[in-house]
Amino acid sequence: MGRITDRPTERMSDKSFIRMKRLMGLIDRVFPYIDRRMKNFDIRPGMTVVDYGCGPGRYTSRLSDMVGGAGTVYAVDIHEKAIEAVEDMIRERSLTNVRTSLAAGNDEGNYDTRLASGTADVVCAFDMFFIIKKPKEFLDEIRRILKKNGVLYLDDGHQKRGVTRAKLRAAGQFEIMEETRDHLTCRVKQ
Repeated sequence: MGRITDRPTERMSDKSFIRMKRLMGLIDRVFPYIDRRMKNFDIRPGMTVVDYGCGPGRYTSRLSDMVGGAGTVYAVDIHEKAIEAVEDMIRERSLTNVRTSLAAGNDEGNYDTRLASGTADVVCAFDMFFIIKKPKEFLDEIRRILKKNGVLYLDDGHQKRGVTRAKLRAAGQFEIMEETRDHLTCRVKQ
């Protein structure tokens, strides 16, 4: 009989997370990809940004710089190791405007960020949408935490752009405002 676990299948193992963190750290030192990508984001001082699926914080510290002391970044992930990594980064870099939140994330479609409704001006969801088992429920949560005119930056991760578009259309909450090679810029449908 197989082992019973309450761990969601969308969550990678601790060992896989540690390997991914090391690999991403190496990649970020060699290729300035993230800095180039973020130049296209409309994120300004004073904004509130959610880095959903923050992982080890590859975007979090840069978002912290972009929103400045008057802004806030919420680093959200379903993996405890991700939250630990970001909390270590917060201490090491004295990032006073970054908060962490361990999201529910499970196969039943509970993606609760534990953030108040209408919190975020911007949600960034990178390299994680492909693994979401219930995209409509995930996008419901993103819509809930976004302000009325908020923006979702979403990339394909390890799926084709057509699949990402199809999931967005099927969920029915967002419209695509712009597409780049790197990501989609989406707004809540009014």
